[in-house]
Amino acid sequence: MPTRQGSFKLFRLFGITVYLHWAWFIAIIYLVNQSKGYDSPVWSVLECLSLFLIVLMHEFGHALACRSVGGRADQIVLWPLGGVAYVAPPQRPAPVLWSIAAGPLVNVALVPVFAILVSISSHLRWYETNPDLYELFHRLSLINAVLLVFNLLPVFPLDGGQILRSLLWFPFGRANSLLAASIIGFIGVGGLILLALWLQSPWMGVMCVFIVLNCWGGLKQGQALAKIAKAPRRDGFRCPECKALPPMGNFWRCSNCRQPFDTFETHGICPHCSVQYTATSCPECGSLQPLAAWESLMPPPLP
Repeated sequence: MPTRQGSFKLFRLFGITVYLHWAWFIAIIYLVNQSKGYDSPVWSVLECLSLFLIVLMHEFGHALACRSVGGRADQIVLWPLGGVAYVAPPQRPAPVLWSIAAGPLVNVALVPVFAILVSISSHLRWYETNPDLYELFHRLSLINAVLLVFNLLPVFPLDGGQILRSLLWFPFGRANSLLAASIIGFIGVGGLILLALWLQSPWMGVMCVFIVLNCWGGLKQGQALAKIAKAPRRDGFRCPECKALPPMGNFWRCSNCRQPFDTFETHGICPHCSVQYTATSCPECGSLQPLAAWESLMPPPLP
């Protein structure tokens, strides 16, 4: 996934900081050179900037929806393959489903907007008086529709794949839903690879590599979640956020030496390199809380 590394800050809106990756400019140059049908390259640039705005609105849909259900979302990174809103909704299927579905819903809301613009431009015969603007509206309408359909493909980690995972979460649980979505994603990306070869599209080829890597990561994460679900629980601690008892086992990894350990067994000290951690993350909800806060939630012993 893209990170702030190689990106620079554009602006901050609604408490969400937007970053732009440097490789986006390479994508702009490529898209402008590939864009045909305008009398001036200025319109090709306007088309790319409009695409940038559509993607940005889509990502803000994810972020604001996540916040509406009590989650954390304060960063968006735009890069050549689109955008990524870093959202952390409460780890329950309904909040996750809403946080993911809100992105495509922005594109759904844009469909009638572009339809009206295309209709007005046709009614005013702009194809004769202002053909470049007429062409721009038609292309943006098509681009928005293609982005909507592509994003809704049930291929993890596209929005469609994550929506599928959220729906499967209700009957099958967090771990099994992620395993199923990742496996379905591997099957779906096979079709996308064939489509990329048929279209001879470098962009889709890179997207397929991105999908494969994320499907593999989702599969490994699903396996880890399955182990956590089966692990015995440790008494004496409770997550301040989701109230879950922590699992017993080496489910935490030291950021210094990268070795796994049980932070509750060692009281926050890595047994491999002796680094002290005053806070720990919950494997169930992902929140980071001080160890003392975990202990303070436990009921007092009976007299």
